Amino acid sequence: MVASGPTRAKTAHREGIEIRERKTIQPTETAFGAKEPHDIAIEAERALLLVTSSLEDDKAENVVVIPLAEKSSIADYMVIASGRSQRQVGAMAEHLREKLKAAGVKSISVEGAQRCDWVLIDAGDIIVHIFRPEVRSFYNLEKMWGLNLPDEKPVSLVTGGSA
Repeated sequence: MVASGPTRAKTAHREGIEIRERKTIQPTETAFGAKEPHDIAIEAERALLLVTSSLEDDKAENVVVIPLAEKSSIADYMVIASGRSQRQVGAMAEHLREKLKAAGVKSISVEGAQRCDWVLIDAGDIIVHIFRPEVRSFYNLEKMWGLNLPDEKPVSLVTGGSA
């Protein structure tokens, strides 16, 4: 039996199952189901690893991870990445959504998947922005969080002529 509200640390045995109670203030459940503060940090790290490996598998460019835990309460991490085309941005976002869902993330919000210029994926502890390069340089989210935009290859919107 788990008591509600703050309790002293104690262990009870019931039907061969160890139940440990701690002094906590109504823990909240994260996307992966963690409830203890140290579990939340571990789950955020696990989600971050999943996000970065998925983006790497899909050949994302200029992936930047911004730790937000000390700066904001909106999430623990923000990940910003670029795709070379609308098709690649859309595919990366869909693959990432599928992997997060398979990993047990409970609520995943995706915005911008119709146009695929800028897709935002909110996975609770992790917020992911996937941009086309020109849109990323226009909004420059890194600057808002005190970072410089990573060096990207210049993208020419005008084609023609000989190289």
